[in-house]
Amino acid sequence: MAGRASIISFVRRLWPFLSLALLLAAIVVTSWAIGSPTLQRTVTEALIRVVIVVGLYIFIGNSGVVSFGSVAFMAIGAYASGWQTCCSNNKAHTLMGLPDFLRYHTYPLFPASLASGALAAVFALTVGIPIMRLSGIAAGIATLSVLAIVNVIYSNWDSVTLGSLSMVGIPLYVTMWGALAWAAVSILAAFLYQTSRPGIALRAASQDEVAARAAGIDVPRQRLLAWCLSAFFVGMGGVLYAHFLGVINVAFFYLNMTFITLAMLIVGGRKSLAGAVSGVIVLSAVAESFRQLEEGITIGSTTVSIPNGLEEVVVAVIMVVILILRPNGIMDGAEIGWPWSSKASSKSVR
Repeated sequence: MAGRASIISFVRRLWPFLSLALLLAAIVVTSWAIGSPTLQRTVTEALIRVVIVVGLYIFIGNSGVVSFGSVAFMAIGAYASGWQTCCSNNKAHTLMGLPDFLRYHTYPLFPASLASGALAAVFALTVGIPIMRLSGIAAGIATLSVLAIVNVIYSNWDSVTLGSLSMVGIPLYVTMWGALAWAAVSILAAFLYQTSRPGIALRAASQDEVAARAAGIDVPRQRLLAWCLSAFFVGMGGVLYAHFLGVINVAFFYLNMTFITLAMLIVGGRKSLAGAVSGVIVLSAVAESFRQLEEGITIGSTTVSIPNGLEEVVVAVIMVVILILRPNGIMDGAEIGWPWSSKASSKSVR
């Protein structure tokens, strides 16, 4: 009985993570059972976005500082993985600015992916040392500046990124199951961080920075830790996108991606891990529905379609309505609670 009780206690502590992992696994299994390639591709892309949005949550949700520039880490991760895994023969003639160990060689996919995420984290450490001393709108504008700088450099660095042209020939290996695995890893990392001493300290600082400093919390250092961890998973999201699409372009990692990922976090609720995941699920479903309507749905002999571009308008309207009716998002700052307790949900640490 004691062993059973300890197992139940362990599962209960991990339930906020396990519930989300099981939910995503159920979605994947259902999509696999249906067997529609289009549905499976949509689910795979949604799972990649889970990795990205959970990465954003690690910093934004715990620090209270909104980052408008984290998509830059996606670009760094995606291109770094492309440099390591793409066709060595083509690289030698098109990416002549690469160092020889990248220009003439390719590397195994998994180590290359980890190295790419690590490169994004190292870049985050470099730019984060001064930025993490800022707060509020000043920090947000500084992060947006990082995105603009990375975009300009990558758009004009023809010998390394092909500039505004697309890098093609990136190996395709991201499947629905692989994306699920990375989504589960990112959720677990976010859960472990938010329940750790550094995560709790950073959440305390987000509520009252002056009191946190008075209690001995090094706020810039705690922000920097969350910023680098966030950058790793956002960078991994870029890696997954690169190997899901097989082609990358600098323009893909800019304002549109920034808007949709932040919208997912805000709609779900930036103060909880469940909010980050639920926002991705809801807006991915809405976006896919309207994408299908834009392409046209045949009913009998009639094809019904809506104007192109309406998807972005609907996402924006949903975000405004959520902010008005439920300012803390769909989950209202709550995690998914233990189903066998008296309360259906538990509030996350604030």
